[in-house]
Amino acid sequence: MQYFPTALQELADQFARLPGIGGKTAQRLAFYVLELPQEEAQAFAEAILAAKQTVHTCPVCQNLTDREVCPICDNEMRDRSTICVVAEPKDVIAMERSREFNGVYHVLHGVISPLNHITQDDIRIKELLMRVASGEVREVIMATNPDTEGEATAMYISRLLRPMEIKVTRLAYGVPVGSQLEYADEVTLSRALEGRQEI
Repeated sequence: MQYFPTALQELADQFARLPGIGGKTAQRLAFYVLELPQEEAQAFAEAILAAKQTVHTCPVCQNLTDREVCPICDNEMRDRSTICVVAEPKDVIAMERSREFNGVYHVLHGVISPLNHITQDDIRIKELLMRVASGEVREVIMATNPDTEGEATAMYISRLLRPMEIKVTRLAYGVPVGSQLEYADEVTLSRALEGRQEI
């Protein structure tokens, strides 16, 4: 038995395809959109279409942009000799919020994950190697997540970069600010000790 009109069910099904959205949340979102005034619903739909039509990857760093080259690559004040490699465009935002990094980025658009059938050919490693081969780069910082896939990807890329005789570093990981040592696991504490700095 069908409980909802077909169009409403299809809208809920589309929301359910989004990552992190379950069936009940998808239904709530569908009902919310249905209750929007016509102009707001139209603006919502147009924003989705406009993003799909105008946003593309930067030909230099593979980050998302609506310009020919992204603002970071276009900024002459950025240090082009240091590339920070991240897995996803949202990671660039996280790094930029720290206001500590003045180099440029390279976005892989994923990590190597055999369980999910993602190989090194499915992510943007070739583009990174071409950038490094240009000779301008002195350091590559691997800033993938400290999980199994992120570590495997970082190790794979570092092996590819080793013959190019550039410095390859990894972000230091450790105890988060505001947490307590008793709740930190052994790997986190080990990384914190390895990455310790003089004060």
